[in-house]
Amino acid sequence: MHSTIVWMIIGMGVVTYIPRMLPLVVLQRVKLPPFWQGVLKNVPSATLGALIVPGIFFIHEDIWFGILGFISAFVAAWLGANVILVVLVSVAVLSVYALLG
Repeated sequence: MHSTIVWMIIGMGVVTYIPRMLPLVVLQRVKLPPFWQGVLKNVPSATLGALIVPGIFFIHEDIWFGILGFISAFVAAWLGANVILVVLVSVAVLSVYALLG
């Protein structure tokens, strides 16, 4: 691998690391009001919904993949699972459906 590619990868890593780390360092001691804590706590769920719901409408082969994925994600989220667990539950349900179908 050329050294320019290695330096480019290192540079991209630094450029993406700085914006992620700065808020943690700068805002470490700042206490947000409860309203904003609640808003930020719901961002992962809103993001998950924005990723899953359009996929339901644009599926081309089997509409049940979209419907079952949505229902399983909704139920897991409704029961209070975190975002990663919601995604894993949907993947597991759709994997079982694909194996059975």
